[in-house]
Amino acid sequence: MIARPEDREVFAHFRGYVTEANGDDLLVSLHDALINLEHFAAEVAPEREEYRYSEGKWSVKEVFQHLNDTERILAYRALRFARKDPTELSGFEENDYVATADTGRRGLADLVAEHRIIRQGTIALFSSFSPEMLLLTGMANGKEISVRALGWSIAGHAMHHLTIFQERYR
Repeated sequence: MIARPEDREVFAHFRGYVTEANGDDLLVSLHDALINLEHFAAEVAPEREEYRYSEGKWSVKEVFQHLNDTERILAYRALRFARKDPTELSGFEENDYVATADTGRRGLADLVAEHRIIRQGTIALFSSFSPEMLLLTGMANGKEISVRALGWSIAGHAMHHLTIFQERYR
């Protein structure tokens, strides 16, 4: 079982994501978040894949692309920190990533299938970490965070967007 991080392991912005994650075990939370997102996506009609709830907001497909990109980046950070890499990692501009992803050429089913593969890799990665590795920390975007806090942030980030989907994209 991978327990929730202590507050000192998570900087303020990601603390909200950790709070939004379900359960008491990271691996279960990651799996449950995947299932919930897949259920939501299965209900999206093809003509609603490009839906935006407001001008300037991301489409359903763009949100899934954002989830995929962010999960890859956070899992990469976790790997680097778990391997005691002392290099401070840079941040990323999520809006720039979405703007250049060209999701218009892809279907939602493709993005969800990619998300499943990424999530399976994330679960395998976090399953491979020892209890000691999970407590290691590193610097990303000028802030310190632990390996396990990155995992919980991934799970909570997905739930954060699922809540927005349920409230604004139906």
